[in-house]
Amino acid sequence: MSGARGRILIVSGPSGVGKSSVCARLLDSEHMVPSVSATTRPPRGNEQEGVNYFFLSREEFERRRDAGEFLEWAVVHGTLYGTPAQPVLDHLASGRHVLLDIDVQGAATLRERGLPVSSVFLRPPSMEELRRRLTHRRDTPPDEVERRMARAAEEMREAFRYDLVVTNADLDDTVRQIHEFLDRA
Repeated sequence: MSGARGRILIVSGPSGVGKSSVCARLLDSEHMVPSVSATTRPPRGNEQEGVNYFFLSREEFERRRDAGEFLEWAVVHGTLYGTPAQPVLDHLASGRHVLLDIDVQGAATLRERGLPVSSVFLRPPSMEELRRRLTHRRDTPPDEVERRMARAAEEMREAFRYDLVVTNADLDDTVRQIHEFLDRA
């Protein structure tokens, strides 16, 4: 890949659709690296600073946002999320592909910036299955499940803006479809 410029692969979809599992499998490629997002939410479980997210105070996030340090940023479920620009640009320049797990707002912003982007939207097999996945997480209270279900309906109306839409019913099949798409891109 020497001399080649990388591309950004955006993976979006509603909360609970399986983005983390799909992205983990996509990162098996030696030329694919993750983008580590910044967020104002507290860490969950075993999440580590600089590995899963950069955990920032709201004030620090807003300072960095105002200084233009994010490629995109959005408010999702009341929490600020953003993609730090410099690491992504450095990876692209070195020929690596950068995987971004971001929401539909962030994807729209990146498309508008004219960066080399390919985008995939993950849909659940059904809304009932999405609800089941969210309720089985056990760390999501019922009122939050309802808010995420409402947001999921809104997000799925944006799926047509993506280069590829995949129903994530089977992890192996979903990853296979994305790899085939990337081979054609």
